[in-house]
Amino acid sequence: MVTSRKNGSLYTRIVGQVAHVEFGHPASNSFVAELLQRLTDTINELSENKGVSVILLKSEGEKAFCAGASFDELLAISNLEEGEAFFSGFAHVINAMRKCKKVIVGRVHGKTVGGGVGLAAACDYVYSNVEASIKLSELSIGIAPLVIAPAVERKIGAAALAELSLAPAEWKSAYWAKEKGLFSKVYDTAQEMDKELDFFIQKLASYNPDALTEWKKVLWEGTDHWDILLTDRAAITGKLALSDFTRNALSKFKK
Repeated sequence: MVTSRKNGSLYTRIVGQVAHVEFGHPASNSFVAELLQRLTDTINELSENKGVSVILLKSEGEKAFCAGASFDELLAISNLEEGEAFFSGFAHVINAMRKCKKVIVGRVHGKTVGGGVGLAAACDYVYSNVEASIKLSELSIGIAPLVIAPAVERKIGAAALAELSLAPAEWKSAYWAKEKGLFSKVYDTAQEMDKELDFFIQKLASYNPDALTEWKKVLWEGTDHWDILLTDRAAITGKLALSDFTRNALSKFKK
């Protein structure tokens, strides 16, 4: 099932020590500001939940995993403050994920664009299937993947980030994403992926939760400055979103 709610949906279900967090939006699971805030709040709450050891992050439906930022909300941005606030939503989510005390496992079942790639990059481990091709389309609409770039570069490196971002109309396969380090596993079918994913998260949740927390701190060493960096990048992106180039490009996409 895919939600019909214009502000999207977010559901959390805790089974044993695993929190299943599922987001959705009728526009290919894209993110509006409200949904970004709800996801940030949920991750922060689960970080402090002593009964949870692992978070499984996934999205609704069987098609796109995440189409990134909502085009409708991008078009609605009318000033610098609104632009910074909207893109800060992605900054807050990524920072919540990196600072979360729980290991976050991503389930990427379909095509992923822009901010969705950043979301996958902010996960600690990612399962995917062959349908999970990726694209950073930001330059084609007049902005740049400034906010998500640190998370993506941390996983795939500067050269692969350049290859991905400077060809904004080109899809990269799930196997490319795995080769570069964005995805941990790739399976032929969603059924096969889910079978192996369930086994993995149950095994992961059986480990010492304190050890998982301490090890996650090590994995994210050197990122403490992201609170300021990503917010600064959000302000720049918000300014770019007000350009005539971006307005015209988004209008063409909406037609």
